[in-house]
Amino acid sequence: MATTASRPEPAALKETISAQFRGLNPNDPASWPMLPKAALYLGVMAAIVVALWFVWLTNSADELKAEQKKEEALRLDYKKKLAQAVNLDALRKQREQVQQYVTQLEKQLPSKAEMDALLSDINQAGLGRSLTFELFRPGQVSVKEYYAELPIAVKVAGRYHDIGSFASDVAHLSRIVTLNNLEIVQAKDGNLVLDATAKTFRYLDPDEVAAQRKATTKGKAGAKK
Repeated sequence: MATTASRPEPAALKETISAQFRGLNPNDPASWPMLPKAALYLGVMAAIVVALWFVWLTNSADELKAEQKKEEALRLDYKKKLAQAVNLDALRKQREQVQQYVTQLEKQLPSKAEMDALLSDINQAGLGRSLTFELFRPGQVSVKEYYAELPIAVKVAGRYHDIGSFASDVAHLSRIVTLNNLEIVQAKDGNLVLDATAKTFRYLDPDEVAAQRKATTKGKAGAKK
């Protein structure tokens, strides 16, 4: 009769395995039995895998947040451009209206060659109201980025209603003229004296605009130094 090979009992197997884990020298893993070595290798590999997994998850989470922000920005940009596309015709009409308005304002600004004629108009406005000019002196031109400003010291004498009509006539000139720093006093003869600064403006020609921009750029560069 054939005999069946004997198998180790569970208790004996457990004891054999336990014995391999007793008295291990932590400073010399190479001398450990096979099972502790295998367990150590598996533990190290598991720790590495877990660490890499968490690092990958962290990086993935950061990338996900960044991509979500990009998506939100793209959605907003898309909605903005979509609204512009829908209102394109209205925006074009509005742009044309603004251009027409700017053109009208530019027409109210005299050119450099027209300044003498404008000064003559201001003078004629006073003479037409029977006012006496005690002072009419153009000042120093102040050049801005796109326009030039010319102050004019004006001092006229006359009756109350005539001075009021003169101020109205100046305001209704075809070119822009403003009266500033108004001061009215009574003269000895009973008339009133208006002392004011009239300011008129003119647009710069292309050469003047280029020169002004160049001067502004140089000024900013010098300030940075």
